[in-house]
Amino acid sequence: CSPPDSSMSATGVRMVTRSRSRGPGAGPLGGGAKAAPLRRGEAAAEGRKSHSPARHQRKTQKLNVAYEASDHQEGEDTRPLRAPSWEPQDWRQQLLNIRTMRSGKDAPVDWLGAEHCYDSSAPPKVRRYQVLLSLMLSSQTKDQVTAGAMQRLRARGLTVDSVLQMDDNTLGTLIYPVGFWRNKVKYIKQTSAILQQRYGGDIPASVPELVALPGVGPKMAHLAMAVAWGTVSGIAVDTHVHRIANRLGWTRTATKSPEKTRTALEEWLPRELWSEINGLLVGFGQQTCLPVHPRCQGCLNRTLCPAARGL
Repeated sequence: CSPPDSSMSATGVRMVTRSRSRGPGAGPLGGGAKAAPLRRGEAAAEGRKSHSPARHQRKTQKLNVAYEASDHQEGEDTRPLRAPSWEPQDWRQQLLNIRTMRSGKDAPVDWLGAEHCYDSSAPPKVRRYQVLLSLMLSSQTKDQVTAGAMQRLRARGLTVDSVLQMDDNTLGTLIYPVGFWRNKVKYIKQTSAILQQRYGGDIPASVPELVALPGVGPKMAHLAMAVAWGTVSGIAVDTHVHRIANRLGWTRTATKSPEKTRTALEEWLPRELWSEINGLLVGFGQQTCLPVHPRCQGCLNRTLCPAARGL
């Protein structure tokens, strides 16, 4: 909001401290600092102090304060301090329709995705490593091709040590024909060496550490956190999610990259839905909302989708 007018009279504003207008946990104060919730005794003591003008004056020097108009004067800016959050029109009904269309769970991602490509009988850190490798292989590659490459790798004993012992030609033969397989041979070897040296053969448990690995992008990192560690760190956005979010109008403005789409979605989509969106939209993109010639006539969102109206 605009800064307060320096000519605003003292009677036109009143000073508000946490004890007067903000309850515990009401959000950040001015300057971005977060205040810890007050304990019961502290809250009562602060309430008593507020009746003493001298003590209250000293106290406010240590508190961040907000100003709100009590008697609106002519020409004052009365806009709220925080604008209501944006959300797309009809998104709840659109989501419900997609869930209905995806209720069969019969898209390739449902039985060939990263959560189905690892050896469930392997030790935990080996399973996590296999999840990460399947995600690295899946970039620009159909799920069926990724699953085939993972089967061939697992048949040779898919661990950090076994991959590092393979020569590049052998590794390339096993993962071919995944997209950009030559680059992936290099990235897999480099990443495996880092995991052995720095993480004892395990994978990192944070997004910043994961994206620092060669050949690992944000989508892979968020999926690895969800599948390997059971942690929802963000929305995993691939080309399907990116395309469908823009077609449905789930971004305030058109976005040019999956990362921009992720940021836009996380600004309004309730966090409890983050873990669902990737698998839901990927399967929808594989079966109905195709990149070319989407099957709009059979889509339950055909009257709610801005892109379908233009066809």
